Amino acid sequence: MFLVTGATGHVGAELVRALAEAGEAVRALSRAGRAEGLPPGVTAVAGDLDRAETVRAALDGVRGLFLMPGYAGQRQILADARAAGVEHVVLLSGKSAEVEDDNAVTRYLRAAESEVRASGLSWTFVRPVSFMSNASALADQIRKSDEVRVPFPGVRTADIDPYDIAHVAAHALRSPGHEGRVHTVTGPEALLPADRVRILGETLGRELRTVGLTDEEARTAMGAHFPAPYVDAFFRFFVDGILDESVVLPTVREVTGRAPRTFEQWARAHTDAF
Repeated sequence: MFLVTGATGHVGAELVRALAEAGEAVRALSRAGRAEGLPPGVTAVAGDLDRAETVRAALDGVRGLFLMPGYAGQRQILADARAAGVEHVVLLSGKSAEVEDDNAVTRYLRAAESEVRASGLSWTFVRPVSFMSNASALADQIRKSDEVRVPFPGVRTADIDPYDIAHVAAHALRSPGHEGRVHTVTGPEALLPADRVRILGETLGRELRTVGLTDEEARTAMGAHFPAPYVDAFFRFFVDGILDESVVLPTVREVTGRAPRTFEQWARAHTDAF
């Protein structure tokens, strides 16, 4: 039995499918505990990672735990997992956990990793770069216009499909040899925002135009969707340049035995969103 937290999120939903397709027993934990859309045989359970007591019963009989970071109940959930006999925990972290900087993102990721290390459980950290699915934030613009305004237009990143993150996590949960390892995962190519907009346009049969936001415009636009400390963190990463997500790593192929998906593949699989 595997317990997947954040089971309705981009990575969690892909991981639930990957484990179910491999014939594993899976509990899919989300706040609402909805079963709609889950693969056959997967059990939906309700739980709030900020309230450890709501997760405790779901740990019964669990062999491996996939854990989302940044929640207040994490330390107690890890203690409960150890008491329940959980053998291994895979934590979804991020490449920014490698950065020696005190900002809102690095702070919660590094704190989550520290708690897992201190838990006494066997662990693996999966540290992805930016998700390809972040491009979904452009959908409203693309539906309304051929002009697409993007922040950080000069920043090249090797974004990764959540599908590939999930499959690395599935291997770490199901197979030996991942204990105490950090898997930093990227997609197969480093692209500029304009490259991704062009690929989306080709996928949709349209000629989309990219307009780069100034830093001031980007801060205002991002501030409408994220708390100010997180906007500050993104500016530290991509304007001050303390985080380099342009380097393509072989981790996905090394762990799963196949190449990671391209942004074109992601775009073709998600055209309905645009």
